[in-house]
Amino acid sequence: MTAYELPGEPGTGSGPAQRPGPAVYDAVVLAGGAARRLGGADKPGVRVGGRALLDRVLAACAGARGTVVVAAPRPTARPVTWAHEDPPGGGPLAALDAGLRHTTAEHVVVLSADLPFLEERTVGRLLSTLRTSTADGVLLTDPEGRDQPLVAAYAAPRLREVLALLTDRHEGLAGLPLRRLIAELNLTRVSDPVASFDCDTWDDIATARARIREHGHVLDEWISAVKDDLGIDLDVDTRLLLDLARDAAHGVDRPAAPLTTFLVGYAAARAGGGPEAVAEAARKAEALAARWAEESAAEAQTSGTRTEPDVAPDATPDTRPDAG
Repeated sequence: MTAYELPGEPGTGSGPAQRPGPAVYDAVVLAGGAARRLGGADKPGVRVGGRALLDRVLAACAGARGTVVVAAPRPTARPVTWAHEDPPGGGPLAALDAGLRHTTAEHVVVLSADLPFLEERTVGRLLSTLRTSTADGVLLTDPEGRDQPLVAAYAAPRLREVLALLTDRHEGLAGLPLRRLIAELNLTRVSDPVASFDCDTWDDIATARARIREHGHVLDEWISAVKDDLGIDLDVDTRLLLDLARDAAHGVDRPAAPLTTFLVGYAAARAGGGPEAVAEAARKAEALAARWAEESAAEAQTSGTRTEPDVAPDATPDTRPDAG
């Protein structure tokens, strides 16, 4: 049995319940494989928009209670549990089985490590669809309508049941294709041609790198990369900060923009951090910039209409004979 759900805006996961709800879920990320079409390169470590592909996927499942990565351990932007399939190189089903053994939540999100455009709200959409259905899982399809079983949310007990069934039937999972798993499950499909985009070739990598530098993407990508490299897990209103920087540059002086935003961050940190602290510091600085601009405008207007020298009201000319 197959059900299909109409997509929202591609790549955004728009529609009802875009973000994960309060229910708990675990995540399993498959980051092994030989990457033959990349010439054997370390695909999870390839950078797109300044961030490793694996770190981009880990950011998308940041709401998971626990995240298991099936691969050799490496530095990552956030803590994970490492697992490996038995035998090594046994393929995606063996890797999935190995990762699933480290999870306990009723729902599990299963992801590959080469999804540059996957976002947390898309993961939330998969989970919310699964929680309100009787399906065994919800997966994305690509632009050609092909199933993407490694961009999906599953009912973990049913997943374990089917993996055990396949293990008995084939005397192990090594070498089995993912379609054997899909054939045994009752699944709902969600079309999302952007979030389902994966990087199998260097042309795919080039396409992903070009897209994130398009107008409308580059700023968000840059901010995400900076937060990853600085170890900051903080969602702030970037539009508020941009408005502040603009007002400081125009109303005060151009170098005031970066210095003011730095001081806002410092003040927010001293106030305990968090989005509210940033917003409050930014509001205060923006109000100050507005007052400064008003005074500058009034001064400029007054200067343009003056006919006398600008002297203090109590100043009097020096009339001594030797004055000069």
